[in-house]
This record gives sequence, structure tokens and C-alpha cells, in this order.
Amino acid sequence: MPVPLVIGVDAGGTTTRCVAASLDGAVVGRGLAGGANAQSSGASSATALVAAVGAALSGLDPSLVVAGVVGRSGAVADGTAGSRGASHWAELGVDPSVMRVVTDLEVAYAAGTPSPSGLLLLSGTGAAAVAFRAGGLHARCDGYGWLLGDDGSAVWLGREAVRAVLRAVDGRGAPTALAEPVLAALCATADPVAPPGPAVEAGDPAAVIGAVLRSAYREPPAALGRLAPLVGVAALDGDAVAQGIVAQAADRLLESLDAASRHLPAGESGPVVLAGSVLLAGGPVASRVRAGVRERFEADPAEARDGAAGAASLAIAAVTGAPISGDIHARLVG
Repeated sequence: MPVPLVIGVDAGGTTTRCVAASLDGAVVGRGLAGGANAQSSGASSATALVAAVGAALSGLDPSLVVAGVVGRSGAVADGTAGSRGASHWAELGVDPSVMRVVTDLEVAYAAGTPSPSGLLLLSGTGAAAVAFRAGGLHARCDGYGWLLGDDGSAVWLGREAVRAVLRAVDGRGAPTALAEPVLAALCATADPVAPPGPAVEAGDPAAVIGAVLRSAYREPPAALGRLAPLVGVAALDGDAVAQGIVAQAADRLLESLDAASRHLPAGESGPVVLAGSVLLAGGPVASRVRAGVRERFEADPAEARDGAAGAASLAIAAVTGAPISGDIHARLVG
């Protein structure tokens, strides 16, 4: 007898992952493709979506798909979850009417826990804290993009590193060990062939400032996120400026989490799920945030490691009409 299937898709800015699973949580297929961000991947987003889902369904009957959920990272900035790519389900043999598009915040939370109520704290390229209640997104704090928010994110950390270097060079701030690695990273990206120049090498303030400004403004703001690991390394090496940035990042993330928690009734806080590279890859920001979570909630946080599995869990819940069990969740994300 044919076994009904669900598919879950985590459509990120650089990578799209898909999981095909049965209703009991057994994963029967996986697919991987390029980015399918609803805002930044452009025309290639539909191609990546089709490629990832097609790979996950390879050797399977797509007509058996009874539900599917797509989490798209482009939904974080404006709170919407557009449906671009839905017209391509038919070419895969999947009934478009069974597919649903949600934000990547929802699939991240579902990847970390089957609990219908709880909290998500995300810090990757962007940052946000979210309260979930009765299986739905109840309230969101931050996630407003690099210009207006995303406090404590990788981009925020990178921007603060550059600001600290500029302050050190022009005399407004304390010297910092961040100067050399940040300048090297910026100049290498600006022109990986040409050297930065003798004046910059000699530490001439005007030349250093000019090199930093030219390099930093040449790229999109999100590219500053690649500097975030430099802050963690410098902090662990004892640099006071970097340690201050780390402390401020953790404080701002925990501030967002506290604000989100106030949207849930007393005694209904549920688990806390951590997501995003800043919080899952380790480092001093993650350590401080984890300590803060344990202090506030007297429990270790869960981790969102597989957004596609989280999307699949939402698809199963849509079919059964109830939150999935812990056993099914464990099979999906294990």
C-alpha cells in the first residue's frame, strides 16, 4: 500500500535543503541546491527550489506527497512569506495545493522542538527572538534588518568590529587587536590580488581609514557578517575592545529573548531554541547567551540544526491536525 509523504524545505540565502519523510518521521529522501532566498536570490530561487525538491523525491512517487512546507529566509525582514516558486510544483508532479510557505523562523523553531509553545532566539546573518504559542508565531522581537535592527547578529558584530577599528585609528577609541585582522579581511575581499599599499602597511591613519571605508562600502552590508568570527577570536585572546563587543552582542540578544518571553503567559514559556551560525558554531557570544538562557529558564536550550526537518515536522502536523510527538521529531532531526 502506498505510504503518504511530506516534504520540508529550508530555503536559505546560500543553500536550499529538502527532506522527504513519511508521516511517522522516517526520512526517505534529501535534496540540496543553491540559495532560494525570497528577496536576494532573484530568478534563481525557483530553480534552486525545484532542484532540491526534485533530488529529495528522486525514486519516489511525487503524487504521494500529501503536504509540504517551505521556510524562506527572505520572510524575516518584512514579516511576510511570499509564495514565489509555487507554480513549479506541478512540474515536479507535486500537487501545488498541498504546499505552504512560512518564514524561516517557524521552521527553525520546529527544528529544535515539537513543543507548540516556546521561544526561538536566532543569530546568524540577522537576529530575532520569537514567541510561539499554540503552534503559531505569536510575537517577534527584532529581525528588522541590518539598518534598523538585527542586534547581536553576525552583521552587527562585523559592523561593530569595523567601527572599533576606525575609532582606534582616529583616536576616539582604545587600541584593539581587531585592527590587523579586520583590515586584512576587508582589503583581501576588496582586491585579492593587489596588496593594500605601503601607507596602509605602515599604519598611516589616513591611508588605513581610506582603505577601510573603500572596502566596507564596496560590498553589501550582509558581507560584514564574515568579520564576526574575528571578534570572537580577539575576545578569547584577551582583547578588551572585542570582549566589550561580545558582551554587548550577548546582552542585546538576551534582551530580545526577554522581550519575546513577556508575550507568553506565566508558566507557558516552554523550551528555548537557539538557531543561526553565531549561536550554533560556538564562540564567546554563544557561551554567554547559553549561560543567560540557563540562568533565566533553568534549562539548557535546544538547537535548530536542520531547518528542512523542522519544515517537514510542520507538514506532518498539518496532515494530522496535532503537534508531532517527541519520537517523530527525534526521527526527523536525528
